[in-house]
Amino acid sequence: MDLTHRFSVPAPIDVAWAAFNDLEQVSRCFPGATVTSVEGDDFAGSVKVRLGPIAMHYDGSGTFVERDESQHRAVIRATGQDQRGNGTAGVTVVAHMMSEGAGTAVELTSDLSVTGKPSQFGRNVMQDVSDRLLGEFVDCMAGQLGEETSAARSDAPAATEQLNLMSAVMPVMLRRYGLPAAGIIVLAVIVWFVAR
Repeated sequence: MDLTHRFSVPAPIDVAWAAFNDLEQVSRCFPGATVTSVEGDDFAGSVKVRLGPIAMHYDGSGTFVERDESQHRAVIRATGQDQRGNGTAGVTVVAHMMSEGAGTAVELTSDLSVTGKPSQFGRNVMQDVSDRLLGEFVDCMAGQLGEETSAARSDAPAATEQLNLMSAVMPVMLRRYGLPAAGIIVLAVIVWFVAR
């Protein structure tokens, strides 16, 4: 599944490039993510995800396949598996930065592969949810970069301890399919929880 995003951050390109290559700083803005080790271009970590009553904890690893500072372009590949066997996730992200006035424009193309519970949502829903989550991530990074460059306010919220997909999915489902679909999802989650 291919997902595309474009956003801007309030920092010069060299500052933005350095920040986005600092995986520990990046993980602080991604809900539920923890970086456990970084060695050269390789890294490992975990992501805690909640989908209604279903809690998933992905452990995984990744690597910078390409990191071209002169072109401000990076290719990152990462994979993870849920500790309880609820599925796997894999992604290859191509990131390209360009100067945009006093700030930096970032283009992301992600090739995402998901199995298990989260895979039940279609491509359009996944795109909308990723747009929403990326918006929160960008706000947090912009706040951090704003502190460094004095170009933005630093009141962006910190990332939460786990990524709550239901809170991200529900507004998307309501907007896309209306109240009946949202009601069906809530009912299905309740039935699953009771049956469990």
